[in-house]
Amino acid sequence: MTPIDIIKNAQHAELTNEDGDKITIELSPPASPEQIKTLEDKIGQKLPDELRTILSFCSAIDGCLEQIDFTGHSLSFEFPEVFPNGLPIAADGFGNFWVLDITPQTKDSAPVFFACHDAPVILYQSPSISSFLIEVFRLFTAPHESLINDIHEDRLFEVWKRNPDVIEYADACASSDESICDFARTLNAKSKIVDLRNAKVGMGFSWGRYGAKTKLHRYKHEHIFAYEKPPSAGFLTKLFGR
Repeated sequence: MTPIDIIKNAQHAELTNEDGDKITIELSPPASPEQIKTLEDKIGQKLPDELRTILSFCSAIDGCLEQIDFTGHSLSFEFPEVFPNGLPIAADGFGNFWVLDITPQTKDSAPVFFACHDAPVILYQSPSISSFLIEVFRLFTAPHESLINDIHEDRLFEVWKRNPDVIEYADACASSDESICDFARTLNAKSKIVDLRNAKVGMGFSWGRYGAKTKLHRYKHEHIFAYEKPPSAGFLTKLFGR
């Protein structure tokens, strides 16, 4: 099913919230070729075909989540250390965003990640916008079971508490995986590495494990990330703020 089919089906479906109140979705006009070109220039990468298809049909959807904006224009989010060419496409209204991770490899479609600040984690949400939209509309279809809710309400706290699948620096250096090993050589020995190349929905890492100043790294355009504790400030730095 194409993303346009998914949206059209939702327009004709009986969508409700968990209280049984009817939900009506409204579509914003499609983006013009000039607007798409401007967006592409801003992101610095060619837009995936799936996103182009959606933008030719509508630029945003009102009525679901807090915001769904396929241009990212109304969504104030940047996280270049993790998503150097990321495009926010949805928000929950609490300062958290769903981000399309666009790279030179995402010619057909791009994966969606959930970027949360409380708890401060990044989680893999969907392999494509189509998969993401299916789960969004399931959220408003009885029995209202959706991977959007699973990620938003439960799995982010699991990742924060358990910090799963972390690769220690020494193990990464000795890894037979060329990318992991190559990445490790560029990092501090105290770095923690997380490989999300074959991530299941809900997998992720604690980008704020050591607070707001946690140092973050990404290996090229691959879904391999690392975080490390920032260096402790010396006495003079604490005293004079330098």
